[in-house]
Amino acid sequence: MPLSDPAAREPMHRRQIDMHGYRRADGLFDIEAHLLDTKSYGFGNEERGFLPAGTPLHGMWIRLTIDEDLLIHACEAASDHTPYAVCPQAAPNFAALAGLKIGPGFNRAVQERVGGVLGCTHLREVLAQMATVAYQTLYPVRRAKEQAREAATGVRETPRIIGTCVAYRPDSPVVKLRWPWLAQDAAE
Repeated sequence: MPLSDPAAREPMHRRQIDMHGYRRADGLFDIEAHLLDTKSYGFGNEERGFLPAGTPLHGMWIRLTIDEDLLIHACEAASDHTPYAVCPQAAPNFAALAGLKIGPGFNRAVQERVGGVLGCTHLREVLAQMATVAYQTLYPVRRAKEQAREAATGVRETPRIIGTCVAYRPDSPVVKLRWPWLAQDAAE
């Protein structure tokens, strides 16, 4: 374990989020997520009664269908396990994300379309992570397109990722290796 040894403790809550990116036969891409919440102890729920330890409190799915430009063509959500019977009513509202583009302002646009009483807190939170999975899934496709454009025009564009984290600092060894024409000297 890369973290330091923890203090004595007991497990209370577990959230598992599993995400996958797929290339579809029709040229589009699916980004899927499954969220599962369980407790290590039994507890009472107002609607579901007593839930034994390990019983899913939340079990939700969401799929974004996107194109190479990160435009959402469809969004589908489903809730297998929820604390309340009314919760699954939010799932169909996520179809309203069709037409959004993953990029700057995405989280704000999600909030506008399925925020508050229109959506589900857990599904909205997962969407931000799904955007990152979309970038990772499409990286080879978008990189090949970028290289073809550079070869055709002779123009090298500055990747938007520059300056977004320590690895992509303009003076980092990663930038010097991948984009030497953009690399800056480290400040001393």
